[in-house]
Amino acid sequence: MKEFLAEQSIIHIRGKPLHPQTQGKIERYHRTMKNIIKLEHYYSPGELEAHIAEFVNYYNNQRYHESLNNVTPADVYFGRDQEILARREIVKQRTLLKRRLDFEVQKTALI
Repeated sequence: MKEFLAEQSIIHIRGKPLHPQTQGKIERYHRTMKNIIKLEHYYSPGELEAHIAEFVNYYNNQRYHESLNNVTPADVYFGRDQEILARREIVKQRTLLKRRLDFEVQKTALI
């Protein structure tokens, strides 16, 4: 692993465990996973593993993350985030324009 990281010019930095100031995102992920796991009763290790795999898939591919501008981690990883944010901005501008036009129509109808 050490050689692979060196080849990729990746520096592995270790932080204090259970220290949210330096490990905030992963600590939050662990807390979320623990809360999900505590909601169910598992009767075999296989059930638990399947539920964890299902949760990881949901967390990475379907759940929008506020810290990632409300896109999924998969969107960021695969470079789709900027396209998604641009489309959202277009929808937002169209919505605002429609609201302004509707307001103007309503205002002139009252006069």
